[in-house]
Amino acid sequence: MKKGKLDLFMSMIGQRSIPILVCVGFLYIFMVTVEVPFVFNTGFSTVTQDGLNGFFTEDSSRASVLQSDDERESPIRPVRRISEYKPLSRMTFDGSVVDGTSKSGFSLIQKSAKEAFEAGKKLWEEIESGKARENGEKKTENRTEVCSDSVFLSGSALLERNGITTLPCGLKSGSHVTVVGKPRQAHVDRSPFKKDKQDHYVMVSQFVMELQGLRTVDGEDPPRMLHFNPRLKGDWSEKPVIELNTCYRMQWGTSLRCHGKKSMADDETVDGQVKCEEWIHSVNHSQESKSTWWWNRLIGERKKETADWPYPFSEGKLFVLTLRAGMEGYHVSVDGRHVASFPHRAGFTLEDATGLSLKGDIDVQFIFAASLPTSHPRQRILDLSSRWQAPDLPDGPVELFIGIISAGNHFTERMAVRRTWMQHRLIQSSVVVARFFVALHARKEVNVELKREAGFFGDIVIVPYMDNYSLLVLKTVAIFEYGVRVMSAKYIMKCDDDTFVRVDAVMEEVKKVPAVKSSYVGNINFYHKPFRYGKWAVTYEEWAEEQYPPYANGPGYIVSSDIAHFIVSEYEKHKLRLFKMEDVSMGLWVEQFNSSRPVEYVHSLKFYQFGCSDDYYTAHYQSPGQMICMWNKLQQQGRPQCCNMR
Repeated sequence: MKKGKLDLFMSMIGQRSIPILVCVGFLYIFMVTVEVPFVFNTGFSTVTQDGLNGFFTEDSSRASVLQSDDERESPIRPVRRISEYKPLSRMTFDGSVVDGTSKSGFSLIQKSAKEAFEAGKKLWEEIESGKARENGEKKTENRTEVCSDSVFLSGSALLERNGITTLPCGLKSGSHVTVVGKPRQAHVDRSPFKKDKQDHYVMVSQFVMELQGLRTVDGEDPPRMLHFNPRLKGDWSEKPVIELNTCYRMQWGTSLRCHGKKSMADDETVDGQVKCEEWIHSVNHSQESKSTWWWNRLIGERKKETADWPYPFSEGKLFVLTLRAGMEGYHVSVDGRHVASFPHRAGFTLEDATGLSLKGDIDVQFIFAASLPTSHPRQRILDLSSRWQAPDLPDGPVELFIGIISAGNHFTERMAVRRTWMQHRLIQSSVVVARFFVALHARKEVNVELKREAGFFGDIVIVPYMDNYSLLVLKTVAIFEYGVRVMSAKYIMKCDDDTFVRVDAVMEEVKKVPAVKSSYVGNINFYHKPFRYGKWAVTYEEWAEEQYPPYANGPGYIVSSDIAHFIVSEYEKHKLRLFKMEDVSMGLWVEQFNSSRPVEYVHSLKFYQFGCSDDYYTAHYQSPGQMICMWNKLQQQGRPQCCNMR
């Protein structure tokens, strides 16, 4: 009986549910017909991304370590299409305010800037008119340069070239250079910094052999892939020594000093060769018993020594030096015997060694280089793929604008940045915008190629002055002008084209300061004093104070938009003090701003000035190959790691 009533009840529900289901179906069709076009017209992408991210939060947390923060999609922002890309910066320089009679450091930079902008204006007009384009096209028609596999130069010809000879396409593994020469007799060095312990002038005899890269811009020394410096009379050690080193972007590395003792057994080798060979007198114990040796040592008797091999260079004695390029480094032999080996340093490649310099107390008989490459594999090759083009600009202010200082002929460096950290999700979604800032090059064909590169990739801003290292500060001002006037950025960052930037880490560091406060973020130097002597000397006319203001190292720092607005405004009013060291200039400007409104200085050692260390925010002096390696590690392992490769 109960079962019959239940069946009757279920039958009545089933009959009534049919009309209900039909009504629900018609209502669903109606809603889909009306709502779907509305959603697409109003921009589905701006609504759904956050919801989807929230929906898949649990699954995402289980993702493999291969899915780093750099790989996750960021919210898609509305973008504005650019109808016509204009690479030329709007920054100008008013030469009428330059005081031609003043000899102060500020006036000297103003004079240089006036001349550079005038020369740049003429050159840009030639490029726009097509005159420079015609000449540039003729020179760049055949980009594959054919080079000789050997070079011979006599000593007299070397003197005519100021001690420098060209290696057209650089070196390759197996290339070797032979130098036949004779060290000169020692002479008195009357430098005030080279006196002995008795305050007497010392006798010196030394020469320098260097492998150098092509000169980049005026005022910047060529990079030194190898610096080989025998000092026959010694230096501060007062013993004969050979010093080896590198210099990249005008910064010397850690030197290797061979002072006559063989490298330790546990020290790393270079292609199986020790870094330093032994040439000092060695002690011979074979003729003495242990007790006799200890007794002689106790009473102070001099050690019995035998000379296995003397210092490889002698005044007035002819030598034959051979420099060979190996897989792991350079090897130097003198008169057929190995003397020293020096590992390849980060930031250099063999094909970049396009010059050999020999200077100092030496008379060269001849130079012979052989087994040289016959073509240059890195001759301004750009990957013209739309994949590397800059994204469209956002429709509104950006969180962070990154201005990257570069030189006209740094094609390879810019391409490496495009392939690596400029592919970060924040840049690809236009939350962060990055642009290269480049001045005009002295070689017209370089400018022609630069304009083509800018037109294709859309990420270059050309500052219209003739490039000069002492005017680097003008590119910094141009970055701030573009950041506040074109980008309306909340924060503006300056870095170099050999700086690897962890964009997400920089954003997190910047946001630690409340948005209402003015901020200056970077690796900040406090209480630094100017050098008054040497290569980096700063005269009192250039900088009268005995101390610099606090300033962040130039390879990477960030300021808030109000500070950037102040800098641009002061520049346009001709009140901005320009100094040849752009990072010190930045510190000076921030200090001036700080006098009217408090600035929060955020110091972090993770903005590395020299090289790289794990967990970096920025890493400096990174070669294109290192950047690719660092980006791959960041993508695959999900954490920042350096690539201190050879």
